[in-house]
Amino acid sequence: MATTACSKTDAATVQTLLQGVFERYGLPARINSDNGSPWGSPSAPGHLSSLDVWLIRLGVRSSHSSPYHPQTNGKIERFHRSLKAEVLRGRTFDSLAQAQEAMQRWREIYNHHRPHEALAMQTPVQHYRMSARPMPTTLAPIEYAERDHVLTVGWNGFVKFQGHKLRLSSALHRLPVALRPDDLHDGCFDLYFCHQRFMRLDMNALTASN
Repeated sequence: MATTACSKTDAATVQTLLQGVFERYGLPARINSDNGSPWGSPSAPGHLSSLDVWLIRLGVRSSHSSPYHPQTNGKIERFHRSLKAEVLRGRTFDSLAQAQEAMQRWREIYNHHRPHEALAMQTPVQHYRMSARPMPTTLAPIEYAERDHVLTVGWNGFVKFQGHKLRLSSALHRLPVALRPDDLHDGCFDLYFCHQRFMRLDMNALTASN
């Protein structure tokens, strides 16, 4: 668990902080977040954000809670509640450095000294294991199977397929995506970016609506 006091929480800032965490502790298998900025696309849930794209390129699976259902992320919501109650509520800080110092003291207690019911009254540090997947120095090339229909995403996240103009995500601009046919359902395709399926397309429904 990493805690950092930030003056802003835009995608570039969060990505820089995550990179430092990954370089120190290794890559997670998955990150689940809400649909709020900068993690998701609040105006279009299901569309990939720039953070999603970066995480997927690293080989991390990115997933999101159901819109308007924060209980999907119950563990992190419980963590936030503890952080607010024990560090932030009713306090003011003269600087980000002072806030960071307070969070660091609390982080030590939370991870090393406080027993957790979910861990059979043990501490998180007793269960922590560093990831075996190191942060890569360069992103791996994007490759797809021969049977995939590979398209490069254009301006504003659009692609053209079988005469239809489809909106995917502007974060995928100039990147290749794959439409993988579903052998059991004629006219249906799963859309992939690298290893991750992020959308399903039914050409029969599109044709019927035109």
